[in-house]
Amino acid sequence: MAELITYRDAVARAIAQEMRRDESVVFLGEDVAAAGGVFKATKGLLEEFGDTRIRDTPISEEAIIGAAMGAAMTGMRPIAEIMFSDFLATCWDIVAVEIAKSRYMTAGQVTFPLVIRTANGGGLRFGAQHSQAVENWAMMIPGLKVVAPSTPEDVIGLFAASVRSDDPVMFFEQKSLYPTKGHVPDGEIVDELGKAKTVRKGDDVTIVALASMVPRALESADRLQSEHGISAEVIDVRSLVPLDTRTILESVSRTSRLVTVEENPRLCGWGAEIVSIAAEECFWDLDAPVTRITTPHIPLPSADSLEDEVLPNVARITETVAKVVG
Repeated sequence: MAELITYRDAVARAIAQEMRRDESVVFLGEDVAAAGGVFKATKGLLEEFGDTRIRDTPISEEAIIGAAMGAAMTGMRPIAEIMFSDFLATCWDIVAVEIAKSRYMTAGQVTFPLVIRTANGGGLRFGAQHSQAVENWAMMIPGLKVVAPSTPEDVIGLFAASVRSDDPVMFFEQKSLYPTKGHVPDGEIVDELGKAKTVRKGDDVTIVALASMVPRALESADRLQSEHGISAEVIDVRSLVPLDTRTILESVSRTSRLVTVEENPRLCGWGAEIVSIAAEECFWDLDAPVTRITTPHIPLPSADSLEDEVLPNVARITETVAKVVG
């Protein structure tokens, strides 16, 4: 029987599932133990697993990630939390230069089975320094896997796959999704990294979205159908690395149109990679230019009206897709 839970509670369930299964899994980060996390996404874990496996750390992202790297090198499977994805910039040397490269540089003799989970993106009026969507930073680094779920079920299934991976995984949780709800089946849930999900079938256009943009794309698809008679297919990417190009290209070849929707700033967002792949691989199937819907290349404002205007919204998605279909 499926249970209705929040995205936030799915995070705690996902961590608990893997810690019960494997004693080598440990969890560390700022305020993750006694306080249950700044977003309360790890509430209750300290009581079950104790302070030897759930560790509060000083406010030092470099120390958190450095300790996680060392633990992974010695046979543990650490989960490290960076409170806001913006703060990955302070430990990026360890993530991008050390963790991402070391398995390759040791010819596979040393593995780095660690997960870095972080609250990502805007929508909560936290301002320019606590609202960035930075999954595109990680996507550029060879050696990292990059995951961003949109539903509670995917949080649990993709997190399990991430913890069990022998490669480092960046696990982005879109903070505006924490209170949203979804049904989760009973029992262990383990998904597959690198597998996109078609969450709405359609014939006229393919909309590719990630994390918080998935529910907006779905709502837009409903409007497109009711207001314009346009049948939109919506694909939840779920995993940027590895990227499921097959599912995307098969859809685009059938619908002949592609629109990507993302929170990343327009310059060098992940949507640019997907539309370039489509242009290279199925150009002759296209009936319209590939199109990206993004956040402008500006710091995210904190004022309600400005943030709502800057982030891709249902109205903008609907209008843009309708123009693409013509």
